[in-house]
Amino acid sequence: MTRSSSRGTPPPVCTHGPSSRGRLSADQLDGFRQEVSRGPHNGLSSYPHPRLMPDFWEFPTVSMGLAALNSIYQARFNRYLHNRSIKDTSQQHVWAFLGDGEMGEPESLGAIGLAAREELDNLTFVINCNLQQLDGPVRGNGKVIQELEAFFRGAGWNVIKVIWGREWDNLLAQDHDGALLNKMNTTPDGQFQTYSVESGEYIRENFFGGDARLRQMVSGLSDEDLRRLPRGGHDYRKVYAAFKSATEHVGQPTVILAQTIKGWTIEALEGRNATHQMKKLTSDDLKAFRDRLYLPIEDKDLEDAYNPPYFHPGTDSPEYQYMMERRKQLGGSLPERRVQPKTLTLPGDDVYKPLAKGSHAPVATTMALVRLFRDLMKDPEIGHRIVPIAPDEYRTFGMDSMFPTAKIYSPHGQNYDAVDRNLLLSWKESTAGQLLHEGISEAGAMGSVLAASTAYATHGEPMIPFYIFYSMFGFQRTGDWMWALGDQLGRGFLIGATAGRTTLTGEGLQHADGHSPLLASTNPAAVHYDPAFAYEIPYIVKDGLRRMYGYGLDETKPYGEDVFYYLTVYNEPVPQPAEPESLDVAALLKGLYRFNEGQVADGEDAPRVQLLASGVGMPWVLKAQQILADEYSVAADVWSVTSWNELRRDAVAAEQHNLLHPDEPEQVPFVTEQLKDTKGPVVAVSDFMRAVQDQISRWVPNDYTSLGTDGWGLADTRAAARRHFQVDAESIVVATLEILAKRGDVKPEVAAEAARKFRIDDPTAVAGVKQEGAGA
Repeated sequence: MTRSSSRGTPPPVCTHGPSSRGRLSADQLDGFRQEVSRGPHNGLSSYPHPRLMPDFWEFPTVSMGLAALNSIYQARFNRYLHNRSIKDTSQQHVWAFLGDGEMGEPESLGAIGLAAREELDNLTFVINCNLQQLDGPVRGNGKVIQELEAFFRGAGWNVIKVIWGREWDNLLAQDHDGALLNKMNTTPDGQFQTYSVESGEYIRENFFGGDARLRQMVSGLSDEDLRRLPRGGHDYRKVYAAFKSATEHVGQPTVILAQTIKGWTIEALEGRNATHQMKKLTSDDLKAFRDRLYLPIEDKDLEDAYNPPYFHPGTDSPEYQYMMERRKQLGGSLPERRVQPKTLTLPGDDVYKPLAKGSHAPVATTMALVRLFRDLMKDPEIGHRIVPIAPDEYRTFGMDSMFPTAKIYSPHGQNYDAVDRNLLLSWKESTAGQLLHEGISEAGAMGSVLAASTAYATHGEPMIPFYIFYSMFGFQRTGDWMWALGDQLGRGFLIGATAGRTTLTGEGLQHADGHSPLLASTNPAAVHYDPAFAYEIPYIVKDGLRRMYGYGLDETKPYGEDVFYYLTVYNEPVPQPAEPESLDVAALLKGLYRFNEGQVADGEDAPRVQLLASGVGMPWVLKAQQILADEYSVAADVWSVTSWNELRRDAVAAEQHNLLHPDEPEQVPFVTEQLKDTKGPVVAVSDFMRAVQDQISRWVPNDYTSLGTDGWGLADTRAAARRHFQVDAESIVVATLEILAKRGDVKPEVAAEAARKFRIDDPTAVAGVKQEGAGA
């Protein structure tokens, strides 16, 4: 319940000092769900959010179902650290507290086979089976505990059921012929929910009354005794026994299925279908709650239902002393997030230099990134801290060269002869393997990312995940985990390979990612780059390592920034020029720099245009630059946009600063500053939908148009797909001429003639264009 702070003089049992364990003050408790209106750090978040309370919460649990899968991969990553001799985690145990309704989420049960297969006896699920979802029973006509037991036992888990409290033990002892047990097993959950809100008389007649043996069993119990017969999850002795058994079990993960009543001890809420929507208690409700818990609070202090007092037994009380002593013996408070990571020495410049040379042969940016990745893994300081992660696609992304040396992690090693054992790049598993191969499970891969990316806080061991995946199966498919990654203050690199809507066209619309940068832009922690050239990648990765793992470099962020990097790279081999001597690295990292200037015979008198491109769109723009110069005497300056998203964020931040500081000099967005002295209109192109480029349009001082891949993907050659979406070089030429014609810089008929000449509306016009590498 929420409470205001103006509650008058509290009774003696209340306190404005620390809460029962000394961690939260009464003023902070009063600020529940009031995170800004009460001033900095004076409120409490509603859910466990590390980003909002970074010293308190450690693991975010929302959305439903994520906690189950994430806890499995956290327990697995603890073993990974141990087996790789990075940290002794043998005494660490992962607990996940879940709900029976929550188990309906596919993610909740989706990875329980992995936990059993890897024998994660450092993991315990505690599922609160109160038999209720948000609006009604979980399995009204069934038995959810038995259903879950079947799932977990079948998957290979150790199952502990805590169904009935001690008061049932005497009745069960009398059940010589199984009548009571049969009644329990045949009564559906919906009826048990009804018993939780009904009178003892109703329970006597409807549960025990149909069988003389059952009626005789409870003949000595009053109606009130029957109403108070507890569920096992409310019996602290049985809960303790279950927890103790779980910690001592070896060889399997454990699940504890504990039956409870939702809203227990609050009679106004207990077992009601509408409990989730009931937000307030009356004065009478509070008094009944007080009586149920035997709290020494007077009626007069409960008249104002919106300002009830807090009860504290006093710091000298036996209860308080016992609780604090036990907490001290257990090593401190929980939850608590401790950020004390080991300091890393980041690699010098040498590891980044090879990609600066360019390549005579076409090279895909995916391959360039993998080359850098392999070199970083050889670094003596951070190499062993890199955690390569892929969902059954290492070979797809050219990373099978890591198999013989880094090896695939397996807690059981490799107890068989690999079918390809005679090949140079044979499949190799090892208990100390570095590669996390997650099978066909992007959700599982993100579970590993979350565990690795937060190891700097969870374990004090900075780990650097590099998760590479088909970009279509990233933010679209597992965006919820990526939100949790930002919430949990995780760091690392997400690599969206085979990016773009026209580079993997043989797969059709299923794999045609034309929008992941937009989805990434919705995550405040995601720093997205779409590099066009191999030489751009080292600067981005180097800066990412500095920002996320450069401890002590910034006094305001002593342990780095709470961001993660998302790079979109491509499977299409393209020409890779050497790094320009005058490269503006700062501009590259901010998102926009001029790659080259257009030159034509007419010099300054020629029409001029600014062509902006990112990623695999750069070759189209460079070809268009040549056509414009050779055939139309139009000078085109080419700009590499390494990040449309970061340009927009910079512009929004500038506007926000100007709004809040009207008396100070106005800040100018970086994109505006870069383009302010340029001549001619801007044409912005990428292999993504236009909305990606249009993010920056309002801050561009020039006339602006964009070309993109709006619509569904399709299966054909890259050339045909690009002609279909009108993003190829010829389409860029026509779009440029059109915008120049509107400005009066070229004759109107020039654009129309170019459109007819290049047949930009006809994909069959490029049917003879050969596919370049990495077949469509």
